[in-house]
Amino acid sequence: MRFLSKISQYLHRQFRHANAPLLRTSERQTVLQALIAAKDNRRLQTLAGLYEAEFCAFSQWGEDGIIDWLVSRLPDIPRSFVEFGVEDYRESNTRLLLQLHNWRGLVMDGSSAHIRDIQGQDIYWRHGLTAKCAFIDKDNINDLLAEEGFGGQIGLLSVDIDGNDYWVWQAITVADPVIVVCEYNAVLGDRYALTVPYQADFQRTRAHHSNLYFGASLPALKSLASSKGYTFVGTTSTGCNAFFVRNDMAAAITSGLGAAWAFPSMVREARDAQGRLLFLNGEDRSCLIADLPLVDLERNELTTLGQLGELYSPEWKASLKVSV
Repeated sequence: MRFLSKISQYLHRQFRHANAPLLRTSERQTVLQALIAAKDNRRLQTLAGLYEAEFCAFSQWGEDGIIDWLVSRLPDIPRSFVEFGVEDYRESNTRLLLQLHNWRGLVMDGSSAHIRDIQGQDIYWRHGLTAKCAFIDKDNINDLLAEEGFGGQIGLLSVDIDGNDYWVWQAITVADPVIVVCEYNAVLGDRYALTVPYQADFQRTRAHHSNLYFGASLPALKSLASSKGYTFVGTTSTGCNAFFVRNDMAAAITSGLGAAWAFPSMVREARDAQGRLLFLNGEDRSCLIADLPLVDLERNELTTLGQLGELYSPEWKASLKVSV
């Protein structure tokens, strides 16, 4: 299997090398289209919610548009970012910041192949980007940031490691981001502050075949954000990423928002033990992981989804947004 994987990676690199001019043209067109969308967004003085600013250039669920709108209302923040869990960085939350606004950034991933890929891309010499190979845990995150010169004030932190997200963000003390983007696990519902127990080598696919056992619920991240001095300002409409702004800067954002809307997820990524998609909806997804241990952060004790009972508010059950 390792040999086949190396062959696959080699063929992938050869394809990209042969098609490099076409790929560069495509990426430039993507950035140009994003610039047009961003200019339209910036004309909006108020939004009903962050979801109205969504568009995708390199992000997965519309984060590019949201981040650009947030940054446009915070012109004096540091022009620097940190993002980890980026794979080859072609799909990410910060690539547009790099190319549209020329921010400097640090990206980290646990795969050395992904890091070599990033370092071979044109953006690596065109911009102030640092790519570091590291499997991040709560004990090494501060050293990793400090070593690469990303301690102190930074503009944005994006956390997406499909596992210990809560614990790693909680551990960060060396960096002081203005904006934090953090993935939440909407399958865990919107009633309880829950996270997977900390395990330094946690890997989502290894933890449970369903790929649904990871991360933290939105209430858990909101509670953590509040304790660290951040205001919750909304989520993506797909129920994936939550956005927080440091309290001293939050008024510039909340004054332009009708409400901080939180969304459930309709993503049907659950898999069976053979890796086949099950296309499960709603609470059927939580049943797959009902007996797995979670930390109830309010009670500071282990629990399971099965023990907690009703996980979703009526609005989330109906796949509706909730104003919080």
